[in-house]
Amino acid sequence: QVQLVESGGGLVQAGGSLRLSCTASGLTFSSYTMGWFRQAPGKEREFVSAIRRSGNTYHADSVKGRCTIYRDNAKNTVYLQMSSLQPEDTAVYYCAANLGVSYYSTDAIDYWGQGTQVTVSS
Repeated sequence: QVQLVESGGGLVQAGGSLRLSCTASGLTFSSYTMGWFRQAPGKEREFVSAIRRSGNTYHADSVKGRCTIYRDNAKNTVYLQMSSLQPEDTAVYYCAANLGVSYYSTDAIDYWGQGTQVTVSS
């Protein structure tokens, strides 16, 4: 049974930083593209960042320059380091795993985590 468990969310002031973690089990972690998506109230889930098995990384324009994604295959964990957070970053952040070519489409995701809330106050 595959599980993706996120942690690290919380309440932070505008301009602050957070590091999200996602630990996976039940899959060959190093084979998967790992990513982060987010969903704000009343909005669709959207791509944030992804890292391929090769180490190549991708970021949405909205977070480029403010987010770093990296993985530790020995720990089956992917991290999202976010800085200069703004109220518009407030959302539930979801960890995602997929084996396919696409890294940004919600339809391509094989497994989802349960989500962790990030709230940025102004």
